[in-house]
Amino acid sequence: MHRISDEQRRIRLGRRHLLAPSMRTASPVSVADAVVALHATDAATVFLSACARMTEADVVPVENALYEDVSLVRQLSMRNTLFVVSRELAPCVDASNARAVAAKERRTFLKHLADDGSGLDERWLADAERQTLSALADLGTATGTELSAAVAALRTKITLFPGKRAETVQGVASRVIRILAAEGRIRRDRPRGSWISSQFRWTASEPWPSEEPAQAQAELARRWLRSYGPATEADLKWWTGWGLGQVRKALTAVGAEEVRLDGGAVGWVLAQDMAQEAAPEPWAALLPALDPSAMGWADRGFHLPDGHREALFDRSGNIGPTVWWNGRIVGGWAQRADGEAVWRLLSDVGRDASAAIEAEASRLSKWVGQARVTPRFRTPLERELAA
Repeated sequence: MHRISDEQRRIRLGRRHLLAPSMRTASPVSVADAVVALHATDAATVFLSACARMTEADVVPVENALYEDVSLVRQLSMRNTLFVVSRELAPCVDASNARAVAAKERRTFLKHLADDGSGLDERWLADAERQTLSALADLGTATGTELSAAVAALRTKITLFPGKRAETVQGVASRVIRILAAEGRIRRDRPRGSWISSQFRWTASEPWPSEEPAQAQAELARRWLRSYGPATEADLKWWTGWGLGQVRKALTAVGAEEVRLDGGAVGWVLAQDMAQEAAPEPWAALLPALDPSAMGWADRGFHLPDGHREALFDRSGNIGPTVWWNGRIVGGWAQRADGEAVWRLLSDVGRDASAAIEAEASRLSKWVGQARVTPRFRTPLERELAA
């Protein structure tokens, strides 16, 4: 069986994820396609991930792609997580993942309505959705608060988990809006604040053209292998959130081939993608919490030393801001209240690497400017550095 070493995997990461300076691009859409999808749970991550890979780090092109030409779109998809993908890829992600997520969101909410015992049902939900879409058509764009003010049904409150210790009373607005967004009938528009804000306005949208789910899963697997391969079945299963049967069908559909990884595990690559790649120039990167290059695999041993996990992850397994050198995570970083990007090495990388990392920290501080970024999921090292 052909073997692909950990060093070759790190070389691929630097090249294919556009992290080496010579691989950077002017287009945030090209960035999203290079890593398949940008994590968007934290609004700032989208911008930090994109600008780390762009020749000219700048918020404006990313905002234009998200809100003007809408060449980048947000989708609740893989692992029930919010991602940003290119508009060209969005129908594939919709059919392979987002559609199932939306159906689950609807089922869960309908169960909550039934458990509440107030007589609210599927007909009530359909009417609330119609009223919400009508109000949004009149308003053009609106926040959730503005939609609730315009639609009485959105001000309804229900009891969740009645009779249990977790019983709580909750408004329905966020859940109705979430379902409409998951189904592609509305989308997030510009936030109320700056690019770091997660308080979005909403605007009308159209559901994505229907695609056959198995074909869409095969296409998503093909793109993922191109960006993240070689990788194991477990890696693809974790990243997509699919069942093992779906993973294996997708790998078969794209004609993926087995390779041996360091440590003896079996990995998968696209056919004709086994050639050794030349290392790019030495590179450093400061990547944000939940960046795709840190979150792309279930087993990250080829780029993440075991001893770094405690400092860089929270208790739920979310990775914080990371410092990279030539395909390895070697430390972490944070932004202080005065705006300075500060970092700490967890590996000894030498003087040249430290100088390159310092240059990236300076580049980051310059384009971030007056914005202050605090990750949603805070990690021990990030908290310590930001203090």
